[in-house]
Amino acid sequence: QVQLVESGGGSVQPGESLRLSCAASGSIFSRYNMGWYRQAPEKQRELVALISSGGNTNYRDSVKGRFTISRDNAKNTMYLQMNTLKPEDTAVYYCNAYLGIVPGLGSWGQGTQVTVSS
Repeated sequence: QVQLVESGGGSVQPGESLRLSCAASGSIFSRYNMGWYRQAPEKQRELVALISSGGNTNYRDSVKGRFTISRDNAKNTMYLQMNTLKPEDTAVYYCNAYLGIVPGLGSWGQGTQVTVSS
């Protein structure tokens, strides 16, 4: 089973950018479909973006055009480039690795906090 560690979170002002990383170990990273999720205080965890093992991507509507998910299989790492951040993007961001077609199963990282505030 793959182990995941997120990094890159922090506190920024509205309009600024952050890049999150999710480093994988313990299994063959390139086989996994990957996703970024987030959970704001007192809200349910929600899907932000997906990237398949083949590189196909999907985004929730609220981040389209601002966020970009990518992966580097040679580095066993997935990324989330977040531009034009808004206060409503504030949340703990988690990465997920899964096999098959159902996102949200499989392995999870511990999360990284993103705070967007003026």
